[in-house]
Amino acid sequence: MTTLSEQVQALAPQMQNWRRDLHQFAESGWLEFRTATRVADALHKLGYQLQLGREVINAEARMGLPDADTLKQQEARALQQGALAQWMPAFSGGFCGIVATLETGRPGPVMGFRVDMDALDLNESQAADHLPQREGFASCNAGMMHACGHDGHTTIGLGLASVLMAMKSQLSGTIKLIFQPAEEGVRGAKAMVEAGVVDDVDLFTAIHLGTGVPAGELVCGSDSFLATTKLDVHFTGVGAHAGGKPEEGRNALLAAAQATLGLHGLPQHSGGVARVNVGVLQAGTGRNVVADTALMKVETRGVSNEVNDDIYQQALRIIAGAAAMYGVEYEVKLMGAARSCTPTQPWVDFLHQQAEALGIFDSVVDSKAQAAGSEDATCMMERVKQRGGQATYAIFGCELAAGHHNAKFDFDESVMGKAVQMLATLALNQSQFGGGR
Repeated sequence: MTTLSEQVQALAPQMQNWRRDLHQFAESGWLEFRTATRVADALHKLGYQLQLGREVINAEARMGLPDADTLKQQEARALQQGALAQWMPAFSGGFCGIVATLETGRPGPVMGFRVDMDALDLNESQAADHLPQREGFASCNAGMMHACGHDGHTTIGLGLASVLMAMKSQLSGTIKLIFQPAEEGVRGAKAMVEAGVVDDVDLFTAIHLGTGVPAGELVCGSDSFLATTKLDVHFTGVGAHAGGKPEEGRNALLAAAQATLGLHGLPQHSGGVARVNVGVLQAGTGRNVVADTALMKVETRGVSNEVNDDIYQQALRIIAGAAAMYGVEYEVKLMGAARSCTPTQPWVDFLHQQAEALGIFDSVVDSKAQAAGSEDATCMMERVKQRGGQATYAIFGCELAAGHHNAKFDFDESVMGKAVQMLATLALNQSQFGGGR
């Protein structure tokens, strides 16, 4: 019988091909049309039961959705670049989510594994020393790049699907592989949660590669993600001649500026780390016109859901006050959100134990202090925990050519095989876990 290690080793060339194809045709959040059709086709050929698009995404819960014209244009572009037309109807309109299920026919828990598929809104480096450029698989889509490793995550999901199907006779319970769109900007997970995709999951694991974790190290239960909200604020005033009759105007630019200063004047929070940032401020049409429109893009973050919720409510009051001060209307649009969530220790302990026994990592740790970022897999973790299940977020350390969200980002592809072997080991040995529901 072929061992797990041998299966993963044999799969390595295919995984590299998958990853490099995904990297070359990078697609931003809610626009993963080519990616989703090819992932769905591969999973279908492996024999998985598939739920696609609207079956796994709640339309009303989507955040930060591109406009209809962009969705249509990018869908057409994807078809030109090799998206599989037979699968496109399921994903049309920005419903690029997939859940692949393997029923083993033997009793046992439902295990959920989540990977994300979207790229960043970034132009990839064309430098000669950038490996994807040198090897011919740099992104061909302007303003879209896999600069956070999600091409690797998707490949890990496909590799795991391949290995688990091949070893189905050794598995028990049910396996659910969740391929999520729009993680960047923390937009996609909530829509899948609201569609119920993790409501039956007993044991949940989300993953990431890199993130500054040293090569060869496995973090079994990352707990450093901040809760966050992403807001677009549109101020609408009244235009007027700035020299002739300025008193007839209602200045949206000044309202946005006042709100910006107010937001950045918020005090530190006694509950722990709290952040607010206005990253974009756009207003006006001309130097001699009282600005009648302004756009402010802002985010809040907090070490806990309570801290972030408090900062968010303060932000709303400041925005409302600034609008009232200058007599303008305003609209707040929620563009993304994620919760903070602590992994369940029994599942972290089991992952740690299994990783130590597997012996392919130089170091295995429960958690690690990291940069204060956010991740919307926490929405899935929180739902699983609320329903009595176990959940964790694992990070596989690897060498990086540059930091995440950098135009020269790239990673050592050997980490993908290690991740597949580790996750498959969890599935194969889950009957040994004694801390379930």
